[in-house]
Amino acid sequence: MKIQTKTLAQFVVGSMCASLLMAAHAEPVDINLASADALAQNIVGVGPVTAQKIISYREEHGGFQTVDELMNVSGVGIKVLEANQDVLMIDGKVPQN
Repeated sequence: MKIQTKTLAQFVVGSMCASLLMAAHAEPVDINLASADALAQNIVGVGPVTAQKIISYREEHGGFQTVDELMNVSGVGIKVLEANQDVLMIDGKVPQN
């Protein structure tokens, strides 16, 4: 049982480190202009499927007015917004908090 717990703990720590490294290397991304690939590569917690949902949402609704509007996309929640607040842009500008 201890071996499984240690292995799980190592996995969790490794995943957290990987997320931090990804965030450190993320480029600013304009959620109204970026491709699905750019969204998936630069938004921590967003993979290809959610990136495509972001594209579909902005095509259907005419673009995002605020970063918070991303939470209307299935798969994007407050944790994703908080983890990416320094890289998300709208129409070339970083929104002010």
